[in-house]
Amino acid sequence: MPKINYIKIAKKSAGIQIKELKKINKVFNKDFVRAVETIHKTKGKVVCSGVGKSGLIARKVSASLSSVGISSFFLDPNSAIHGDLGQIDNRDVLVVFSYSGNTSELTNLLRYANRFGIKIIGVASIKDSLLIKASDIPLLIPRVKEADPIGMVPSSSTSITLLLGDCLMAALLTKQKFTKERFKLYHPGGNIGKALLLVKDIMLTGNKIPLINFNNNIVSAVKIISKKNLGIGIIVKNKKAVGIVTDGDIRRGTKNYSKKTKITALMTKKPMHIGEDASAAKALSIMNEKKITSLIVSSDLDYKKKKNVFKPRGILHIHSLLKYGMK
Repeated sequence: MPKINYIKIAKKSAGIQIKELKKINKVFNKDFVRAVETIHKTKGKVVCSGVGKSGLIARKVSASLSSVGISSFFLDPNSAIHGDLGQIDNRDVLVVFSYSGNTSELTNLLRYANRFGIKIIGVASIKDSLLIKASDIPLLIPRVKEADPIGMVPSSSTSITLLLGDCLMAALLTKQKFTKERFKLYHPGGNIGKALLLVKDIMLTGNKIPLINFNNNIVSAVKIISKKNLGIGIIVKNKKAVGIVTDGDIRRGTKNYSKKTKITALMTKKPMHIGEDASAAKALSIMNEKKITSLIVSSDLDYKKKKNVFKPRGILHIHSLLKYGMK
């Protein structure tokens, strides 16, 4: 029996799907624009529905919409006819996925939506199908060649349907002027949350900042550093940072200076700082590279201008980063 070349089969399957997915451009017409505007303007929820593999796509699209702040949920057509139809009303938009458009399980759901004036955005590939005929906004996706060896198992068809759902989401994000900050709001946990975490989200502010007046002596500085418990002090003059001193600097410096010596004699000038809008990951990278445990936080403008003297907005300690799971 000849040896099967699985890599060749996989590449062929991928090649078919890549070629077929290019047909998606046929869907981007006036109806697509209407769908985006309708979802954007809805005062209710975006209810996604479908059966089988189309149901899985509907779940994914619904989850994606929810993740960017568009209120959405998945409605199983089979459960809908047993009481779940009460979850939707005419303020909502119903987005239904069915490659053939003639899935019998959708009949009651579509009839209910038509009867009570619930707008339907139907995604199917057959123009005269049940779903397209029942839809207020039909999104007709092209027929595609399946990518399996027998050309019958849903593959290219599910991929192009999912792609359309993602394109809808992308258009909606642009319409809503969605930002990384808003995305972070809906993803406070996990790797996405960590990646989007900004310095200003976790820095210490207010009376937690170990500020030391440039006229203070070593004894006064030690008291402030000990009280703030960060092992570091920011030397300020006219409310602007002019230097930095660590408890290690003081321990080493007291060998050569008296306790009444001004703290400026021990400080490091031109202190390192980071902008408050920088990512926490970038701050951690700097700390690791410089082998330090704290960073002064400045305004983003001062940071970009690389100012040596600036007003401290806060201080970022390694413990704060570790608390949020940054490593």
